[in-house]
Amino acid sequence: MPASSGNLAVTRSTLRQQIADALRDEVLAGRLQAGQEFTVKEIAEQYGVSATPVREALVDLSAQGLLEADQHRGFAVHKYSAADFRGMIEARNLVTDGMFQSLDDRHRDHRSLDDPRTAAAIAGVRRRGEEAQRAAAAGDLTILIGYDLRFWRELGNLFGNPYLSDFLHRLRVQTWVCTVQHLRRMTDLRGRLWSGHTELVDALARRDMTAARSVVAAHNAHALALIERLAAG
Repeated sequence: MPASSGNLAVTRSTLRQQIADALRDEVLAGRLQAGQEFTVKEIAEQYGVSATPVREALVDLSAQGLLEADQHRGFAVHKYSAADFRGMIEARNLVTDGMFQSLDDRHRDHRSLDDPRTAAAIAGVRRRGEEAQRAAAAGDLTILIGYDLRFWRELGNLFGNPYLSDFLHRLRVQTWVCTVQHLRRMTDLRGRLWSGHTELVDALARRDMTAARSVVAAHNAHALALIERLAAG
């Protein structure tokens, strides 16, 4: 039986997302480097798929700020400056502040964070943080990025609203892309990467907003100083 038009649409949408995810991972891994150019045809041939879902995936990544589109040359990995990074950090801080405010509101409204399901979710986020910290200590950037993105995504879902969570995820992907463009030049990252994940989730679980904001401020200061130092050579 031939596939229905609805099934075809779902298949194409899924393929579009798979290609976008794969290319994003290539950028985060440093295999697609800042300024590197490519065409829809080249990516379609690389993945053995038609041009339509590839073009859609590349447009999606361009809308997220990870790629630049050129009508004549195709697409290129976006180059981020230290000024871009500062802007991302500022925006990221505003979003996390909104998440913390949401947690404060829940506490004032007597909506407990101590029920078994929420406690289990917090424990899961903390485990993700532990894995991120181990990767940071080992200087394993690829593993760290994966766990860090998952940590913040789950933390955002737990303490924020879905719109804040989605926006924070997009910002963290962008900041990681910018960070990778500099960190991939370093041969040893042990002891250079932020690893305050469990400290943050523990502060939030205690509803200690002062401590949580202090952890995030230290995180932002560490990241900004590192990138500005590397960007300056």
